[in-house]
Amino acid sequence: MILLESPAAMSEWAAREKAAGKTLGFVPTMGALHRGHEALIQRAAELSDSVVVSIFVNRLQFNVAADFDKYPRPIEHDLEICQRLGVSAVYAPSNDSMYPHDFDTVVSPGELAKPMEGSARPGHFIGMATVVAKLFNATRADVAIFGEKDYQQLAIVRSMVADLNMSVEIVGYPTVRESDGLALSSRNQRLSSTHRLAASSIPTALKAAREEFELGERNSKVLIEMVDTIIRQEDSARIDYVEIADARSLQSVVDINQECVLAVAVFFGDVRLIDNIVLKP
Repeated sequence: MILLESPAAMSEWAAREKAAGKTLGFVPTMGALHRGHEALIQRAAELSDSVVVSIFVNRLQFNVAADFDKYPRPIEHDLEICQRLGVSAVYAPSNDSMYPHDFDTVVSPGELAKPMEGSARPGHFIGMATVVAKLFNATRADVAIFGEKDYQQLAIVRSMVADLNMSVEIVGYPTVRESDGLALSSRNQRLSSTHRLAASSIPTALKAAREEFELGERNSKVLIEMVDTIIRQEDSARIDYVEIADARSLQSVVDINQECVLAVAVFFGDVRLIDNIVLKP
């Protein structure tokens, strides 16, 4: 396994792999790797000859400076995981190599970036789309794997790739969960024991909404209120949003007559967690 620490080094290595006739699978991460990331890496290995994992905490997508500062960065642990999983290259560029002092160009996604996370975290998706575009350019990936936990992010990346004619296949991977249903996230490491217990209210609420939906409930307001009520039973929970939107356009719906996504964002202390389920009539 090779460690590459600049865009130039990454591009040179990728060019050599391509010249040797190899296909490249790519898993973009911000580090603090967990079983969810491991599943993405394993899927990338199934779909390509060589796997690249990026580890870069992207300051452009943090709209709260304190969240960026507190984000876990256990690089040695992450490298050990990548080595164990047979990753060919880890791309861990410095902030200065990614964003030199004269950096002045960003990718601005469209309508998909406005609701939900876009509304709650202004500028987040500009930062996300910009860094993903830069990572795609450096890695020259043939296929990239993204977790479905970040549903809106995945939708925006797919749209960007199509709109900008990028030659990379985007593959979604189902959310990997803890035994109690909580979606795996690097931010889970920052939860106190009390908040970790409280966070299980998220999968509990989503499961209840799905069951009600499968019994025939199609009114978004009813399902949203159900999720809201269950989560608010935890005193430490502070709901950012609970929304039901069309699975393709991400626009809010009143009646669920087409495939939709039920998405939530909840604070426990200063840790913000997101999750979602897809509802298919």
